[in-house]
Amino acid sequence: MGPSFSDHLRLIVGARKKKQWWSPSFSVSLVLLYSHSRLVRSNKDNKIIYLPYFYLMAFAYAAFFLLVICIYKPVSSQQNHSNLISLGSSISTNVQPTSWRSPSGTFAFGFYPQGSGFIVGIWLVCKPADIITWTAYRDDPPVPSNATLELTVNGKLLLRTYSANNEAGEEKLIAKIEKSASNARMLNSGNLVLYNEHSDAIWESFKSPTDTILGGQNLYAGGELLSSASTTNFSTGRFHLKMQSDGNLVLYPIDTIDTSVDAYWNTATFASGTHLYLNYRTGQLLILNNTLASGIPVFSSDSESENSSTIYRATLEYDGIFRLYSHNFDSNGAYTTSLMHYAPKSQCEVKSFCGLNSYCTMNDNQPYCSCLPGTVFINPNQRYNGCKRNYTEELCKVAEETSSYSITDMERMTWDDFPYFRNSMSEEDCRKSCLQDCNCAGALYESGDCMKVKFPVKYAKRLEGDLSKVFFKVGLKSVESRNRSIATATKPPVVHKTSKKTVMLICVMSVAFITCSSIAVAVSVFFISMSRVVKARMRRNVETNVSRPEEVQLSNWAYELLVARELDKLDLGEDVDLQNFEKMVMVGIWCIQDEPGIRPSMKSVVLMLEGITDVSVPPHPTSASA
Repeated sequence: MGPSFSDHLRLIVGARKKKQWWSPSFSVSLVLLYSHSRLVRSNKDNKIIYLPYFYLMAFAYAAFFLLVICIYKPVSSQQNHSNLISLGSSISTNVQPTSWRSPSGTFAFGFYPQGSGFIVGIWLVCKPADIITWTAYRDDPPVPSNATLELTVNGKLLLRTYSANNEAGEEKLIAKIEKSASNARMLNSGNLVLYNEHSDAIWESFKSPTDTILGGQNLYAGGELLSSASTTNFSTGRFHLKMQSDGNLVLYPIDTIDTSVDAYWNTATFASGTHLYLNYRTGQLLILNNTLASGIPVFSSDSESENSSTIYRATLEYDGIFRLYSHNFDSNGAYTTSLMHYAPKSQCEVKSFCGLNSYCTMNDNQPYCSCLPGTVFINPNQRYNGCKRNYTEELCKVAEETSSYSITDMERMTWDDFPYFRNSMSEEDCRKSCLQDCNCAGALYESGDCMKVKFPVKYAKRLEGDLSKVFFKVGLKSVESRNRSIATATKPPVVHKTSKKTVMLICVMSVAFITCSSIAVAVSVFFISMSRVVKARMRRNVETNVSRPEEVQLSNWAYELLVARELDKLDLGEDVDLQNFEKMVMVGIWCIQDEPGIRPSMKSVVLMLEGITDVSVPPHPTSASA
């Protein structure tokens, strides 16, 4: 004899308790329950008795009610009603609480301290430091300490600021929606949601991300993540991750037209209707569409986590790297963070990381930004801001003014910029072509082709083992005028006559040879000793504006005399060839450049000193190399 009516009823209730309402046995029991509701057997004579219509309907409604209870879980039931943000609720910067928390307390929405003010955003509540996951009006200044957030009685989520005398100031909508909200909730997923009177979501922060997506969040076609300016400045930075309509997920510098030349990483996934999804259970980052049942993994995950205290976060960070993290929380709110994946794999692969007219090299696994020859840092204290050329274009427009420039060679150098000129020619012809062309910032010489580019140079980079060579134009007269202004502003040491012609020569040559190559130990020791003699004599022969004469940087002093064409002011004696002396000074300064890649080899030094190879005016030595 088969299962009874009560057996099927018990199976359905048990399936609901175990959350197995999708199982085949549940479906069969539900159908048979309906059958039992239509007819039953008499225990007395085992005859089939047809029930009246109202019994039939009663059992049918009961079955339907059980089905609804089993498979439907409204959004409102997912949240603790004590965390409901009702109409008229408000928070402020100077009265606790300053935020609305999710039911678990994992996420908060409200005012987050920044500098002397506050930003409005969502953050992952962590110890020892919170993690910002979303910001509103990120490019506006921080709000003052008397601002409020309110879900108004008209159903608008509003930011209000006040003046110093508490007069009403500016009002800004956090959620720009046409309809009115009935309430709002900060969910455990990190999603801030506004609901209408039917409990339908009419706005959510997950659909307008800034630099981060969290577990369970999608980035749809046309959407993008914009990096922050720094780890402490959450305004828009210099890079963006774009989920393109063609299905490709691509990283670009922000001030570009998003062409393939501008891209520095992509998933090469081409399909219509795709979107990016971060699985909240596994941490797997996937490209999904209607035809991809399992999705294409962007960042894979080795195992499936059943730990509800694990939060997954994918962030495009200020340095242009897209990173996927997992945060595992303990009962005290402390957490451990694991970096699961990141792209691209090298910081120097991020285009424009060092800014315009510069290039990136790795030093002890740390990125190092350097200016291209002929340029100087816009801000020496912020090397990621790029470089500017140290000569004016007007000089080039004067006829026969090529004497105002020189060409500097760099090997193992290349760029991704589009050339405005390309032709086959010899190396020497390529040099001359750039030198005589007012538009030429530099020429890439590769496989017999000369490719010239204009300023600014956007995507220059060093490549180990690459055979390409670049010729950069370096201005001379503007360098001279620039350093004269520096000399006036900083009051460099005043040089008096000295009858020791070897002082300057030994100083420069000793530093040059020690830096450029491993010369014999005895010779190196001799040169180092002589440089100490220079410092001792400077105490007697040089007036300085520093507390100790040994603080004078010999390389800067030598460079200032060189570009000002004032080496002849030294009493070098009648037997000194000033031209050869200038050449030795230039060689020495080339050898102490801060960037190892532009220092000449020992062979090149010998050729320059012997007059076989011409010597161009070097860039200014930085304080690090001086």
